[in-house]
Amino acid sequence: MIERIDTGIRSSKIVKHNGVAYLTGQVAEGDTIQDQVRACLKNVDDLLERAGSSREKLLRVTIWLADMSDFDGLNEVWNAWVPEGHAPARACGEAKLAKEKYKVEFIVYAACD
Repeated sequence: MIERIDTGIRSSKIVKHNGVAYLTGQVAEGDTIQDQVRACLKNVDDLLERAGSSREKLLRVTIWLADMSDFDGLNEVWNAWVPEGHAPARACGEAKLAKEKYKVEFIVYAACD
């Protein structure tokens, strides 16, 4: 069974299937990469909770940076956010994001209840 949460015309905030929650890509505004990463990860926390999941159940995270020079700033916040011993499989690359103001986007898969 597939469960879709907050489905709109273009996407759903969360799609659950076979014990996995797929979150819609997360972007946020902020002046610095750290500000945007913190805001994105707050959104991820909220969506994980709604999906019956948590940081400890992360499976895979793909991170797109508008500029790879922000890699260290991303990791500064990321490393403090991920629970020790629960790091997901992760990929990070550079991509042109939907709007120039966005510095980062997160794509998250997590196990869920």
